[in-house]
This record gives sequence, structure tokens and C-alpha cells, in this order.
Amino acid sequence: MELTFFGAARTVTGSSFLLEHDGFSVLIDLGLPQGSDERVMGEDLPFSPQMVDAVILTHAHIDHSGRLPLLARMGYAGAIYATEATSELSDIMLEDSAHIQESEAEWKTRKRKRHGEDKVEPLYTAEDARAALELFHTVGYGERVDLSPTLWFEMIDAGHLLGSASARIHCITPSGEKTIVFSGDIGNTDQPMIKDPQYFGEADFAVMESTYGDRLHQAASGSEGELLLARAKKLAEITDRTFRRGGNLVIPSFAVGRTQEILYLFRIIMERKMVPYEIPVFLDSPLSVKATKVFSSCLRSDYFDDEARELIRAGVNPILFPSLVTITDVEDSKALNDRKESAVIISSSGMCEAGRIRHHLKHNLWRHDSTVLFVGYQAEGTLGRSLIDGTDHVTLFGEQISVNAEIAVLEGTSGHADQKGLIRWIRAFERKPEAVFVVHGEENTAQYFASKLKNEEGLHAYAPKLYEHFDLLSDEIPVQSDTALRKKTAADLRSAFAILESKRELLDLVIRRMERASSGIDLADERRSRKLSDAIRRLADDVDFLVSKWNGDAK
Repeated sequence: MELTFFGAARTVTGSSFLLEHDGFSVLIDLGLPQGSDERVMGEDLPFSPQMVDAVILTHAHIDHSGRLPLLARMGYAGAIYATEATSELSDIMLEDSAHIQESEAEWKTRKRKRHGEDKVEPLYTAEDARAALELFHTVGYGERVDLSPTLWFEMIDAGHLLGSASARIHCITPSGEKTIVFSGDIGNTDQPMIKDPQYFGEADFAVMESTYGDRLHQAASGSEGELLLARAKKLAEITDRTFRRGGNLVIPSFAVGRTQEILYLFRIIMERKMVPYEIPVFLDSPLSVKATKVFSSCLRSDYFDDEARELIRAGVNPILFPSLVTITDVEDSKALNDRKESAVIISSSGMCEAGRIRHHLKHNLWRHDSTVLFVGYQAEGTLGRSLIDGTDHVTLFGEQISVNAEIAVLEGTSGHADQKGLIRWIRAFERKPEAVFVVHGEENTAQYFASKLKNEEGLHAYAPKLYEHFDLLSDEIPVQSDTALRKKTAADLRSAFAILESKRELLDLVIRRMERASSGIDLADERRSRKLSDAIRRLADDVDFLVSKWNGDAK
């Protein structure tokens, strides 16, 4: 029972884990590395396809599925197991990924030819993608799938994306059955349409993601319906202030999952008239358009939550509305940037690394009246991450563009569980696993979260390094050191003190303003005098509380 971490080990993307048992090898996911992860891992396969007897795909996102065509290209002819929805979404995503590979190789070849250099071959082609898709075998949630006489697996809903799954693999050993759970991407709760994640209650080993292992989503309370309305209201506010400035609202969005959620929110905005006008929404992404059709085709299935099914029973498509315009033609896409009227433009890719979104950013980032709204995770090293981190200029198509547009983030739209959600997932195990491998997180995040699991949950947790290999039945598995935890704690303290220092002058300013207000107040105005006196006393009480807490002897 041997496990090798071929991807997403102290990185967020490029998921790939190989489990070998009793002469049979199963690969769990084979994703493309993205952003800075690509520089760490490269895109080539780090193993021979002949090593793999079967593949389990947890969901369709490219960072989990994107190298499957390469596997087929190099001779793999075994089964790729996935849910029906994952199979349908992979059909469009892998062909789109192949198109990007071919287009980028063609562009690089043209540049190299001008310098007398050799042709660039794509990582894989559309033909390779189709070959991989021919290998898909659909699996239902809860279905037992036998891989070998001593190996079988089952899937449950991970609540991350339509058809997403966590997988539990059962290995028959001489000393009895051992199980290992691969979380895939653990979903956030209260997402539109998608069910909340299900949990396995038992496993000997767990491989779990940690994308948001060091942070919490914005605190919110209320029912799922109330939270959705609050999210829609926030989106309406961002849209309205952008339109009032005369700008465009540009939303880089992941074509599968996040785009459909945003459409769901815009339908609520229109239905409830949260703005006093009809919002023109352009979905400018052939892949997003296809994915939206897949979502619509699955409406009668059991993949959706109760609220979505209630809408469907009432004859309402949860993600369509009259002012939505879908765009696939390139010329129509270009024409969006010639419009005089404000519009919402939703386009992929979600991290701004490729696709039509880069053209829309080129035409809108320099505008003071436009807004770029992020609705999903931005990996380190991506253009999206740079914009969120506050860069003042970017380079697009060889041209330096000033960032004058408003950069905003719509909280609560992440498809990933936050730290609390991850803890909830691991606590669902009725007995503690022998070891928990923490993956799918930036280097410091994965190590920090592994330390948290060790120190606060009493788990044998470890964030494995890329290409680390363990015999789960005999090797001593390391336990996470607290180095990353200490670094994060120190950084948090430094940040807190920096904020405190920045407020020192503001506190002095408040006191001076109170002094000025008291000197100019009409003492006959008892209401205003009392209000000012109360404010001064509240501030003094706050200081007294801090003094008593941190220096009881101070007077």
C-alpha cells in the first residue's frame, strides 16, 4: 500500500497521487500545474504511463484533470472513473484545454520561426483529448467499483462542483482491510445549486486539501437563502456603482462552477429588482457557454440542492434570465470593447492566465470607471493574484497597462471550504486516521494547516513534499514541524502591530476633534452635550479596559 505525491504537494494545483497495492496502481487525478506551480513541477508526466492501471478523477477542473490527454497521448488505455456530471464537464474542458495548448504552441512557433528556431509542439492536441475522453467510465455516488481482487473504491459528493467527489479506496491486506480517503476539493457550504459536502466517517489514512487552510471566509450568519440574498445584494451594489460611473464590470470567472453561480446571483438581482434597470450581462467564453448548457441539461438530476430543485419544479431555470447574452464568436467578443453603454462581462479564465478575459482586462484596467471583480481563488504567481495584491500595472500582449480600475472581491463565492470547513471535514471521522496528508495548499499554508491539525486536533498530520513516497503499512510517516506555524504567527503579529501603529495618529486626531467639538458646543444644547460626553466616556472606558487587561498597575 504505497503512496506517491506527484502533484499538489505544497502547491495548490497539478493534483496527482499514485496509490499502488498488491500489484495494481491507481492514479487519483492528473491536473495541470498553473501559475508558479508550473515552474516548480513542469507539465510533463513525472512517471511512466505503464505504471498506471486505473485513474480516479475527483472532478473536472483543469488543475485536477488537465494532463489526462497527455496520459492518453503517451499510451495509457485503461479506465478513467468519474461521475456522470464530471464526465460531461470534462468533455468540454479537456477539448478546450487542448485548443489552448495548440493555440499557444502555434503562437510560440511563429515567434521562434522569426529567429530561425525549431517548431514548438503542443503538450497535447484535441485528438489526444478525445482519446482520453473515450476512456471515461461513469460512477454513481455510493457505488462500489472493483479495481482488482484486493482493491475497490466508492465516491461521495464533495460539494465543490457539479459531480465533484471524494473517493475512499479499500485495500485488502494480509492483516485486514485498510482504507484511504482522497478528499478532492472540499466544497464550501451554502453554494447556489450545489449540495453541501458529504463526509466519510471512517478511514485509516486521509489525503485532504488545504487551499484555504490558513484563512476563513467572511463571517456570515443566516439560512442558505438569506446568505444568497446578501451575496446578490453585494453584487448588485458593485454593479450599480460601476454603472453609475459609466464603466464596465469585468468578472474573470472559472468557466465551470463559478460562472454558473454568478449567473444564479444575477438572476436573483433581476428577479428582485435590486437595481432600477435591466443589467446587460455578456457571457463571453465558449467554454462557459458550453458548461452552462451542461448545468442546464443536468437540472433534473440529483446533483442539485433542494432550493435549486424547487425552482426547477416551478419551471424556472436557475441560471438563465432575459438580459443574458452568450457569446462564442471572436468578432462579437471584440465588439464588446467598442460598446458605449456599461455592461457586465463574464469571461474566463478565472485566474486571468489565458483566454478572452485578458483582452477585456486590456481594455478596462486603465479605466477609472470600470471594475474588475474576482469571484474565486487566485493562485500565487497568476495575473489575478497580482491584481488582488495591488499591483499598479500589468503587461498584456506586450503592452504595459496601468491599473486604474476598481479591484473588488465578492466574498462568499469560493467553491472551497475555508479553515472551519476543512476542520469540519476531518472531524467527521469517528476515529482518528493513522495519518493525514495535507495537500493542495501553498507551501506555507499546507504546512501551517498540518501543524494546526497536529496541535489542535491531535492528528498525525504532515504536508508531503513533491515526489515523496511512503509505504503506508511499514514506513514511519513524518509529523509536521511547527516552523511554518511560527512564521505565520510572527507575520500575523507584525501585521497587527503595523495596523495599530497606523491608528495611533488617528486616535490623536479623534481626541483633538472631540476637544474642538467641546469648545464650540452650545452648552444650552443638552442633547448634543450629552451625546459628546457619552462618546468621550466610552473612549475613556475602552482605554481603562485595555489598561486593566495589559497593565493592571498603570494609572
